[in-house]
Amino acid sequence: MNISNFKKTVKNIPADIAVLLRAGTGVGKSHIVGDLAKNHYKLPLIDVRGSTMSEGDAGGYPDIEAMKENGIMTFCMPSWFIRACNEPVVLFLDEVNRSLPGVQQSFFQLVLDRQLGNDANGNPYTLHPETRVFAAVNHGAEYDVNEMDPALLRRFWVCDLENTKDDWISYARENDHDPLLIEFLNKNSAHLRVDTSTVESGTVVPTNASWSRFDQTLKCAGIDLKKIVSRKSNRRTSMIYNLALGFVGKEAAIEFTDFIKKYEISLSVEDIIDRYDEVLDTIKSTSNDRINALIDQIGEHCKSNEWTVSQAENVSKLARFVSEEMLIHMWSVVSSTKKLKNIQKFHKFIGQHIVDVVKKSKEDRDN
Repeated sequence: MNISNFKKTVKNIPADIAVLLRAGTGVGKSHIVGDLAKNHYKLPLIDVRGSTMSEGDAGGYPDIEAMKENGIMTFCMPSWFIRACNEPVVLFLDEVNRSLPGVQQSFFQLVLDRQLGNDANGNPYTLHPETRVFAAVNHGAEYDVNEMDPALLRRFWVCDLENTKDDWISYARENDHDPLLIEFLNKNSAHLRVDTSTVESGTVVPTNASWSRFDQTLKCAGIDLKKIVSRKSNRRTSMIYNLALGFVGKEAAIEFTDFIKKYEISLSVEDIIDRYDEVLDTIKSTSNDRINALIDQIGEHCKSNEWTVSQAENVSKLARFVSEEMLIHMWSVVSSTKKLKNIQKFHKFIGQHIVDVVKKSKEDRDN
């Protein structure tokens, strides 16, 4: 199941049924669950990494002082679990199959009964009824894993996540990744993620997550890929290669750096916004990947500038030119900027066209 379908489907799972995600490393399982917690459930996320836990970290440690005082064996329960009992949260149990058997047994009780341990009165600590439990396991030859108890597996709603290019591209756009990085991976999807079982152990290879960390690093370093391209700076492209090398490995770093070196800006955002009619012939000969990148850059321009009526009209001309899918994406990009005046100007020129396109698309599907 791809990530988009997973997010739609999992919203129908009741709170008392735990969800298990199975996927390779670097797909972004933590981000997916965090996004659901924040934007759908509206609950805080507690991220618990089973691979770093001892049995006591998961199931609690004996309270020796209390036992000396009253002769009753009670346990000091972990703070993350107590919080999940006292208030509704999204509890994410990560790397379950890399956990010690004793930790897995605690997780088993948690998933099976939504309970762990007992208080001084013998009453079990019980999860808040609105607390949701997600768990994740990693597939991949690079991991030493412990087999999950089949009885534990049967207690989950299980989803095998697919790693699709479209899911990552959508995520990258939503999280303001550099448009040129998005364009590169849109054209070179083989470099988005490499199966670690196909390379020597310990080799650095690209994953969804490592590309995102690379983008984050570019931002922290103040590196704007568009400016690098326009200046053709060998010094800066060398820095880009060195940074990419540590995140995505040698092959992907070489390909990406080569892409940046050879990249030619045939159209700019300013060309579209200020000189649309003059560059129309160039637009017609521009690839869909490049147009998609320009749409993302138009969104950035919209965030930081107030458009004139003429500029909004030029943007709407591009919207009328592109495919239905690009049109909807363009409307989403502009709307997400929350620049109300720009959105209103854009809507004035394109609003009815969008309505007509959506209506026709629905009629075509119905027929």
